[in-house]
Amino acid sequence: MTDIGAGATPSLIRASLSRTGKWAGSVAFIGGAVSDILNPLAPFAAYIALVASIAAVIIAIAIVLRLVLAAKALPALVFATSAAAVAGGVYAVQKETSSQNGIIAGLVPAVAQLQKSMGIVAEKVARIEQTVTQTQKTVEEVKKSTDTAAQKTDQIASNQQRQTVQGAETQKTVEAVKQTTETLAAGQQQQVAQAEKLQATTEQIAASIDTIAKGFATLAAQGGAIAEPKRPDEFYHNARVYELSGDMLNARRSYLAFAGFDVDAIDPYTRFATLLRVQDGKAGAREVFGALADKGKALSIKLVHIMQFDDAQRLDKLSAFISANPDFAPAYYLEAQEFSEDRLGSQTLADKRSEAQALTKFVSYEKDGGLLKYFVDQTQLADWLDRSRSRLAALGDVLDPARFVPSLTPMRSNQGWSMTISLPEPATAISWRLGDTGPFTDTGPLALNDQRTGKPMPNPSFELPDSTAATTIAIKYIDIRGREAGPFDIRFDPDAALQQGNKQILDQFWTSWIAFDASGNHGLVYFTQMLSYRCAIKEVRYSLNGAVLDKALAMPPCNAKDPYAIPDDFQPYFKVADSVKSMSVQVTYTDGTKSPVREYKRQ
Repeated sequence: MTDIGAGATPSLIRASLSRTGKWAGSVAFIGGAVSDILNPLAPFAAYIALVASIAAVIIAIAIVLRLVLAAKALPALVFATSAAAVAGGVYAVQKETSSQNGIIAGLVPAVAQLQKSMGIVAEKVARIEQTVTQTQKTVEEVKKSTDTAAQKTDQIASNQQRQTVQGAETQKTVEAVKQTTETLAAGQQQQVAQAEKLQATTEQIAASIDTIAKGFATLAAQGGAIAEPKRPDEFYHNARVYELSGDMLNARRSYLAFAGFDVDAIDPYTRFATLLRVQDGKAGAREVFGALADKGKALSIKLVHIMQFDDAQRLDKLSAFISANPDFAPAYYLEAQEFSEDRLGSQTLADKRSEAQALTKFVSYEKDGGLLKYFVDQTQLADWLDRSRSRLAALGDVLDPARFVPSLTPMRSNQGWSMTISLPEPATAISWRLGDTGPFTDTGPLALNDQRTGKPMPNPSFELPDSTAATTIAIKYIDIRGREAGPFDIRFDPDAALQQGNKQILDQFWTSWIAFDASGNHGLVYFTQMLSYRCAIKEVRYSLNGAVLDKALAMPPCNAKDPYAIPDDFQPYFKVADSVKSMSVQVTYTDGTKSPVREYKRQ
């Protein structure tokens, strides 16, 4: 201790030790014991030794540098030194013995039990700390939830304000809809009134045309032109008189005067149009009726104006007129003329059907006098009706969808199937397809022209392999107008086709079923033909010399892969006595039908 400072005498040190050493040593010992007991929680002995050593060094330096009085600082130095020595010794012994629970716990079991209790307390303290931490987190989450709830509350308030605004706008919309509904209701009432007025006008026009027609009929019976015509019937009468007498100028003037009344009757305008085409050509007639159609409202004038256009354009305009005025009956008669033989020269099946449909529609209006209101000259109406009925009779059942469709005739050979197509009308091309999908195959042309079309005749047949299974064959063709017809689906069953084809041949050539003494083979009866076409035969019954059909003629089964071949081990004949003079045969076919009983006499 002499190095501490000049002011620290040995007597002072001894005095300090005598006063402080007892209690400092005791306290240091107790601290070492406590740190040893608490060692499971933490190395407190090491901590105390380190802190006490540092404190002792600092105090010693302060005494040497005379920063403090030695008399006052020596007790603290003694205590720090004692604590460092005791704690360091305890820590050194713990390390030496590798005792995690401390030296005392290893010697005294009660201390070990105390350490366990302290461990439980420490565990509970840790749980409390964990609970506090979780509580803190919960508080933060609650705060976040509170903030979110506040935001949602603001949003709800904003939505309520928006809904209030929308409610006001909805109310305005409802009021606007109400006003619109009232306006529409008023408009509907106005439309009803206009419709009633139009109906009344139509009835007046019909009555007017009836009056004009009666006046015209009376004038026609009297003959001669009216000197000073004033009424529509008088102008129409004069037009006809002048036209028939060849005075086309006055006829034209009279027709124009009649048109000025805007009478909605078809026959005066069709006759006027005919006169104009003769005088001015189709373009002139179109120009005159175009001007009349612009000024007038009569549908008859507009319809006749349409009829002055050229072919395709005329038909398009006529179709549009009929779509817009589906109950204007005269339009259907004029439409029928567009597809007639007189207009086209030669008709396709589609043309005939279109003509028949239009004429059928026109004639249907005859019921209850529905056509009278469109004609002033009733003789013209009678002529149209006579022509319509005559053409419908000539067209026959052309509107029957089951008629006038292509047919297919299969013919089986040893190489496969030959399919022959039969069409209901001339065609310029034919194509076919096997099955329900896939491309069509053109049959190609033959090396000759079809006089009906003036073009190469399409090949009406095609080939299929003998392995073809039952399927659908689709046929389509191009008619002479260049329009495609079809496809038409035809069911093909090879077994049924083979049987049907064989049956047809057997029925057609039944005289060859039986041959007596053929090729000089006396006493033999040959039935070679029936064997060749046996795929159509279910049973053959026969008798000799006119007796009951009590015998069966045995035949080998049908070989669909080679149907016409006769098996090598089968004899196509049987022997008969010289007394046999005739043979009767009846065939039962696979479809259940039976042939007549055929009789064959021996020569």
